[in-house]
Formats: sequence, structure tokens, C-alpha cells
Amino acid sequence: ALWPAAAVEVYTSKEVDAVNGTNLRLKCTFSSSSPISQDLTVTWNFQPEDLSSHEPVFCYLKEPYELPTGRFKERVTWDGNIERHDVSIVIWNLQPTDNGTFTCQVKNPPDVYGTIGEVRLRVVQKVPFSEIHFLAVAIGSASVLMIIVVTVVIICRYRRKKAQEKRIEVADAEL
Repeated sequence: ALWPAAAVEVYTSKEVDAVNGTNLRLKCTFSSSSPISQDLTVTWNFQPEDLSSHEPVFCYLKEPYELPTGRFKERVTWDGNIERHDVSIVIWNLQPTDNGTFTCQVKNPPDVYGTIGEVRLRVVQKVPFSEIHFLAVAIGSASVLMIIVVTVVIICRYRRKKAQEKRIEVADAEL
């Protein structure tokens, strides 16, 4: 009989843009065919755009461990929750040298094989104009236009009413 293979599935965004000097939460979640083990390990690595060797970023084994050396020393903190299958980290003070690919690997014995999450990070000087910005501008503009239209209608009705009252006064005065 064939048994289904035990495996860990890891989920991340494919690409992320972030502004230079800001902080970024790199989200990584996982699913496992086994219950969460006391021996669960999480390894975050980084490969720069120049495709030089992978660098360790962060690891977790029973508790989070910040690495004592490297470009991310004192710039990475744990932001996950193992019980919720969340193994995310936060990178502080992003720099253009942080451009590259981050990998998130989870091993949950006996599930030690499976997918590795990859996130391509691009650090930019400013956020590009996106659909959300366009939508915000469109909604804001429509709201302002509606307020202007309602104001004009109210002013026109008010003036028309005053003019009508004045005509009635003149007609009464003539009688």
C-alpha cells in the first residue's frame, strides 16, 4: 500500500516592493500534514540580486534566534506565531542592498520535505502610483464633486425661494 507523502507547504508573496528606509513584514505561513512539533525549525535566507551565495537572515528552533553577524544583524525581528502557522519576520530600515530573494523554509518533523517560500524584494525610493492610489484619488474627487453639486443646488433653491418671497411682497404692496 502507498501512503501519502508527508510534506510541509510554505506560502509567501512572490514579489514585494518597499520604500527605502522603511520597515517591512515578510509574511510566511505554512501547512503541515503533522501536528506542530517541538522540533519545528524555520530558516530564513537571502540571496542578493547579483546571485552571490545565500546568506542566513533568521532562524527559529523552539524560540527565535537573531543571527550575530551579517547584513541583517540587529535589523530582523520575529513576527510569527507558530500555533497559527505563521513564521513571518520584520526587516527594519530597508536599504537598496536588500534587493534580492528571501527564502522561508519550515521543517516540522516528521514533515521535513516540502516547498520553500520565495519572496523577491525590491527596495525603491518611493512607492509607484498604483491602482489603489488611483482608486483613492477617484473616490476623493467624486466625493468633492458631489459636495459641490449639492451645495450649488441648495444655494439655487435658497435664492429662488428668496426671489419668490420678494415677488409676493411686491405684489402685496401693490394691492
